[in-house]
Amino acid sequence: QVQLVESGGGLVQPGGSLRLSCAASGISFSDYVMGWYRQAPGKQRELVAYITGGGRTNYLDSVKGRFTISRDNAKNTVYLQVNSLKPEDTAVYYCNARRYGDNVWGQGTQVTVTS
Repeated sequence: QVQLVESGGGLVQPGGSLRLSCAASGISFSDYVMGWYRQAPGKQRELVAYITGGGRTNYLDSVKGRFTISRDNAKNTVYLQVNSLKPEDTAVYYCNARRYGDNVWGQGTQVTVTS
């Protein structure tokens, strides 16, 4: 079975940090582009960052310099390090695995940034 399982979300104060993890099973992990999306209440889902099998990355402008995406192909895991968090980063964060002919989503993990 193909499955993505996110973890690491939580409640944090502004300026704080979290490390989100996404563990993949049932796919040939290194063949997939891995991405993190987020969806805030009342807003559309947006792509936060992605990383290719070769390690090329791209980021949403509003998170550049604060968030870092990485992958460990030996562990079939992708990470999103989120630093200097702002209240507007509050959202459900979703892991995504994508290649030609396949598109897989995780269940999401909640990140809440509040004083």
